[in-house]
Amino acid sequence: MTDTDPAELVAAVERLRDSAQRLRLPLALDGAEPARTARRELVQQLDDYVLPRLRSLEAPLLAVVGGSTGSGKSTLVNSLVGQEVTRPGIIRPTTRASVLVHTEQDTRWFTGKRVLPDLARVVDEDGAVDDPGSVRLVGTHALPPGLALLDAPDIDSVVQANRQLSRQLLAAADLWLFVTTAARYADAVPWDLLREASERGTSVAVVLNRVPPEALQEVRVHLATMLRDQGLGKAPIFAVPEVDLEDGRIPERQVQRLSGWLHSLAGDARARALVVRRTLSGALGSLGGRAREIAWAGREQLAAHSQLHEAPRAAYADALRNVGEGVQDGSLLRGEVLARWQELVGTGEFLRSVEAGVGRVRDRVTAFFTGREVSSEPLEEALQTGAAALVTSHGQVAASTAARAWKRSPAGEPLVREHPELGKATPGYPEQVERLIRDWQRDILEMVREEAGGRRSTARYLAFGVNGLAVLLMIVVFSATSFIPTGAEVAIAGGSAVLAQRLLEAVFGDQAVREMSRKARTALLTRVEELYEQERARFDAVLEEVPVPEQVIRELDEAAAAVEAAR
Repeated sequence: MTDTDPAELVAAVERLRDSAQRLRLPLALDGAEPARTARRELVQQLDDYVLPRLRSLEAPLLAVVGGSTGSGKSTLVNSLVGQEVTRPGIIRPTTRASVLVHTEQDTRWFTGKRVLPDLARVVDEDGAVDDPGSVRLVGTHALPPGLALLDAPDIDSVVQANRQLSRQLLAAADLWLFVTTAARYADAVPWDLLREASERGTSVAVVLNRVPPEALQEVRVHLATMLRDQGLGKAPIFAVPEVDLEDGRIPERQVQRLSGWLHSLAGDARARALVVRRTLSGALGSLGGRAREIAWAGREQLAAHSQLHEAPRAAYADALRNVGEGVQDGSLLRGEVLARWQELVGTGEFLRSVEAGVGRVRDRVTAFFTGREVSSEPLEEALQTGAAALVTSHGQVAASTAARAWKRSPAGEPLVREHPELGKATPGYPEQVERLIRDWQRDILEMVREEAGGRRSTARYLAFGVNGLAVLLMIVVFSATSFIPTGAEVAIAGGSAVLAQRLLEAVFGDQAVREMSRKARTALLTRVEELYEQERARFDAVLEEVPVPEQVIRELDEAAAAVEAAR
């Protein structure tokens, strides 16, 4: 750190902190929870330790006393201070405010929000504060200036909040004063944290408490070996034998070596600075890798978010394509539609006349439509019902397909569980489809009126009227065999499409009918697409509740690189 620009480094770390804070990992992917924990711990350490220490290298050294349940942390702190400043827990888990003990001269460094800004400050002489979201400040003349002790919760507490707070406080330390016992020094949980401390270059001292005198040498050697294997061979070990307490505290002579080491550390500015800089340098060195891991988790979230975004798009695109095929494959000209069509135009002589040429029967057309009490409304209603059923069914299938795709995804399954309505079309969807088809039919009526122009007074136009011509145009739209004027095609679906096409051509001409049919089909599919987009938007709205901003991920990568460059 000797060649760094402090202002540049602080600015880079602030950028890193801001990016990490803004990055959210909302999707339930494998590994997401550890990544969220890593992100939270990174932001906390930047707020609690790295930034405060960078801004005030001269501040007192903070030694956090941590360890396993029942290791005697509070008793040790009271013994070092020579008075009861923190209450040992009798009933487990102990839930109370953390205690920060400091000399009166150093009060100003801890009363504000310089370190541990999210913990409230409480000055409570009798120690009756039980709020774990606060830190109780205790001033004393027993500690030397330049040193503060913080009694942390158990690292293996059965209460998750206590464990999280313990990790947060340890990450805010210049020095870990790690307390364990002869019976528990090999437990897995402490060594996970000690290993992490080693990887991050944190300064560590170990207190081996309650050691039977006859086992002191053996346990000490074994502990030293374990520390060396984890890269902590230089960590000092202070052994405290198992003795009777005096007024609830360890006899002074048994903690004299540890107390003397802490006092000498506080009194030696150079030694204190070495401890601070070693821990700070280790913390800074860990930021790049930690940030990149979080950014990688963010990219996994981004990829999953994109897949969730794409699934409904694909489902509704398939639905639109299926509607387009259903509109053109002639399937709508069967059943009820075909029956109503035959009622309207009849069969036999009329169809044979059409085969011989529309020109020969144009005078008979008027007589046919005016001479019989047959209306085009039943056919129009049958077409409307068939088209609505086509659009409705494919839209409902799309909703179900998209929801199933989400359910198969670890990221999407919780979203569908929270929003079960996604698996079905919106309430009132069938009514929306019916309105859509009616609106489209009005489009066709208007198209026929515009195309008729000066033809509105011709016998051919009058023979069918605007409603009849519109129905004929719908018949043509709903057929894939349109514009294939061969006699063989007349047999398909009762000759419906070919007959409708020829009757329309008799009024408007071949080219006009082609263009009208194309426009009508396009208009229908455009309306269907807009409706499906509204339905699909429900999925987008859910995804907006769990955003994964790509820009923030890029900024986090850039900020990590900037910190490494500034170091």
